[in-house]
Amino acid sequence: MKQDHVIIYADGGCSPNPGPGGWAAILISPLHKNRAKEISGAEAHSTNNRMELTAAIMALRQLKRRCKVVFRTDSQYLQRAFNDGWLSKWISNRWKTSGKKPVKNVDLWQELIALSAKHDMKWEWIKGHAGDPHNERCDFLVGQARKNSGMSSGMDS
Repeated sequence: MKQDHVIIYADGGCSPNPGPGGWAAILISPLHKNRAKEISGAEAHSTNNRMELTAAIMALRQLKRRCKVVFRTDSQYLQRAFNDGWLSKWISNRWKTSGKKPVKNVDLWQELIALSAKHDMKWEWIKGHAGDPHNERCDFLVGQARKNSGMSSGMDS
């Protein structure tokens, strides 16, 4: 059986930060004629980083079986945590940073680690607001999710 391949673009943000937040993801299936699924949501009070993590979690929750996942994000916080060994250091330090401070968003990191472990993951950083159509669409969906939930502050970019 051929393993599904999925490309995920995700974004999250708040305006102001912290404040009303939104998240969005686009899941693209190259094996199924690049069929795309868009998901999004909002929270009344959050932070940019929590919304980035929420977008990743909600996207991976959509996958019902093991997949090869290319995860594209404009969040260096998210991408570097996986690719640069931050997570393994935080875990070995009992969820403390190198400065001995508690890691923020541990609840979301733990869920994201568990979801990621179910797939063959490749984390890629892409520059935000640089013309990538899927990244731009995610950014738009984040703003729409906040507006549709009545949480827009009028400060959206």
